[in-house]
Amino acid sequence: MLVTLMKGKIHRARVTGADLDYEGSISIDRRLIAAAGFFLNERVDIYNITTGARFSTYVIPAMVEGAPQAEICLNGAAARLVQKGDEIIIAAYAQMTPEEADIFRPKVVLVDENNQPKGT
Repeated sequence: MLVTLMKGKIHRARVTGADLDYEGSISIDRRLIAAAGFFLNERVDIYNITTGARFSTYVIPAMVEGAPQAEICLNGAAARLVQKGDEIIIAAYAQMTPEEADIFRPKVVLVDENNQPKGT
């Protein structure tokens, strides 16, 4: 038997853009991708705290690196479900055995209003 657990999340990130004309995905600053333990092209669930919308997409790296506000941009059809400034949770999940689940600890990245990790 396998169970599905959250393996990593970015909590209360602020959407910095929504690009309807770009192919579908979520663009995330590479530093946040690494901190949350996400893989490029990995499926993630998006929970829009501002509106209550919930949907899935996949991770791509942001084009702008090192900006004062780390990029979190929804692209393609997902851009219709957010607006710039919305607060979201980005979560990825993994399947594991109950024995693995007993010792597994997810990577949780809490961010400030500029999408910079808190406490680091």
